[in-house]
Amino acid sequence: MRLPGTQTFGKLERIRKRAHFLDAHQKGVRFSSENFVVILHGNELGARRLGVTVGKKVGKAVRRNRIKRLVREFFRLRKDKLPDSKDIVIIARNDVSSLKYQDICTELEKLFERARTNCRA
Repeated sequence: MRLPGTQTFGKLERIRKRAHFLDAHQKGVRFSSENFVVILHGNELGARRLGVTVGKKVGKAVRRNRIKRLVREFFRLRKDKLPDSKDIVIIARNDVSSLKYQDICTELEKLFERARTNCRA
């Protein structure tokens, strides 16, 4: 049994169905930077969920999987600071496989800060 507030990334925190990804793409609010697009879409589950999309333009499977792991780690460590009851889809745009983890965190934190200020207004 997991304790509340632990830094895990369980099944309930993942967007797993294609329909949920499509719903977020069609109805969500987008924020973009040089390397990432973040889409926020409300859900009725009361939990924040993450979906990561990395296209084949980014590179081969090893590179794409590395980016997904780093983005999931960013989410896992900072999920308490991210918006509640939202589906969060993060799309890697360019070849971000050369970026270091700290660079990815910095860019995503700026995106979420922009999302926080724009969603309140």
